Amino acid sequence: MSGFAIETFELTRVFGAQTAVDRLSLQVPEGSFYGFLGPNGAGKSTTINMLTGLLSPSSGGARILGLDLAKDDLEIKRRIGVVPDGLHLFERLSGEDQLRFVGEVQGLAPAVAKSRAAELLEAMDLTSSARKLVAGYSHGMRKKLALSCALIHEPRLLFLDEPFEGVDAVATSEIRELLQRLVSQRHVTVFLTSHVLEVVERLCTHVGIVAGGRLVANGSLDELRRGEHGETNSLEQLFLSRVGGSRGDAAAGLGWLTGGSAPE
Repeated sequence: MSGFAIETFELTRVFGAQTAVDRLSLQVPEGSFYGFLGPNGAGKSTTINMLTGLLSPSSGGARILGLDLAKDDLEIKRRIGVVPDGLHLFERLSGEDQLRFVGEVQGLAPAVAKSRAAELLEAMDLTSSARKLVAGYSHGMRKKLALSCALIHEPRLLFLDEPFEGVDAVATSEIRELLQRLVSQRHVTVFLTSHVLEVVERLCTHVGIVAGGRLVANGSLDELRRGEHGETNSLEQLFLSRVGGSRGDAAAGLGWLTGGSAPE
């Protein structure tokens, strides 16, 4: 092993005339909590889809947990967990059955899958809804169930695409604490995308920032936030400086809404 859970080499994905990911070369240390940031349309989800084998690169390559993405995709899938942006769950299964099914597909013995499903449902505060059909789950419950599915086979690398979107504050805190324990105690690597910079700043040890499909910053969060004169910038300041900053007064053309006299 190189000490990196993820290494990409000029990874590129083109859709027609649009280059969604442009020669991406990054390194994610093993055991790190890595925040992958960028504005909408920057290529974050496309990158995750390539790294998890859901989408083939147009060019370039990657190594995941020391394995070649192009040659060892099945073995890589056995070692990773994924919570995609669009939650893909079986609507007509109960939460418990969903977890047991995923566990057995991942190679767990039925008794082990059943035991782990019960433990995950308890940890996610879903025990009371264990026999309820997924179709009746709220968005936040679906997020927690999807995370449980990603964890049931003890992955060494976890990909999370907007895991806190639509999740209430209590559930966010619970998930955050669970992820921190996985990184600190089990040395699991977490690769996270989120638009909530406060959460990323609180959780992540390393950060990569993309804009227009290109990597514009990559490294430890402490190093990236350190200014030229020794000051410590916020993650928001770092992010805005790397993706182009402010568009100016975005409300300048909305004087009728933001200022002026009230309508008669």
